[in-house]
Amino acid sequence: MLTRYLYPVDLMPQDDGGFMVIFPDIPEALTQGDDRADALAEASDCLAEALAGRIRDKKEFPSPSPAHGRPLVGPDPVIAAKAALYQALAEAGITKVELGRRMGVSEVEVRRLLNPRHNSKIGRLDEALAALGKRVILEVRDVA
Repeated sequence: MLTRYLYPVDLMPQDDGGFMVIFPDIPEALTQGDDRADALAEASDCLAEALAGRIRDKKEFPSPSPAHGRPLVGPDPVIAAKAALYQALAEAGITKVELGRRMGVSEVEVRRLLNPRHNSKIGRLDEALAALGKRVILEVRDVA
């Protein structure tokens, strides 16, 4: 199953010339920017913070709605991988201790991998996902 963390955004022009950014699927994610490019860059950071907050609060991630011509925004790759690990662990129904056993590491290491503030390496997150039957696939696209 393919899991993507690309969410559509609504860009709302503001009277001051900037744009407010609204994520219809993630109500707590609101930001703004001075112009379209700045708004989309801020949106990526905002999405990363919203996903990190959902990991910390042990909340589910909503599925992205169809874009219908709206810009798609994704978080940085490390937060996306942590979100994928968080979801895969929940779907597998196993504990952090069990994942650590499968990886040959301690439960503390697994907690670090799931901690949005810990500076985890993408390769290590890929190893954890592999222990759950998943892989990280990196895709590069032109910027909208």
